[in-house]
Amino acid sequence: MAELKIRTRDVGATAVLQRDGQPVVTSHTGGVLNVAHAVSEPGFAPLDLLYASLSACLVLSAKMAASRLGVADKLEAVEAHVTGDKAKEGLSRVERFHIAFTITGDIDEPTRHAIVEAAENEICTVSNTLRGDPAFTTTVS
Repeated sequence: MAELKIRTRDVGATAVLQRDGQPVVTSHTGGVLNVAHAVSEPGFAPLDLLYASLSACLVLSAKMAASRLGVADKLEAVEAHVTGDKAKEGLSRVERFHIAFTITGDIDEPTRHAIVEAAENEICTVSNTLRGDPAFTTTVS
C-alpha cells in the first residue's frame, strides 16, 4: 500500500456556557457550533458530537484507505452511521459503539472490508483514541 502522508492543522475546541445561555463550541480554526442541551432540542448534543466525530473521521479515513488500496477512482460514496449504548452501571459513558458502513461504487466485497478495516483500525485518529487510554491533563483557573 502507498505510504500515508500526514498533514496537520491547528486543532482544539473551547466550549463556553453563560449562565442563561446554551453551550457554544468554537474550534481553533473558527468553526462555531451551538450545543443542544434539552432532550427535545434539535441540534448536536455532546454525545451526538462524539458520534459525529467518529463517523466523520471514519469516512475520511475510508477515502484514504481506498486510495491506499488503489480503488479511490471507483469509490462513489462512503457512509458511516454511528450510535452507541450508554453504560447502565458505573460512570456515565458509552459502553459500546455501533458502526454501520455503506460503501457505494464498483468495489468488491473483500476490498470494502479491507477499506473498513484500515479506516477503523489503522487510520482514524478518533477510533484509535477511543480504543486507547488517553491521559488527561487538566488545569483550573
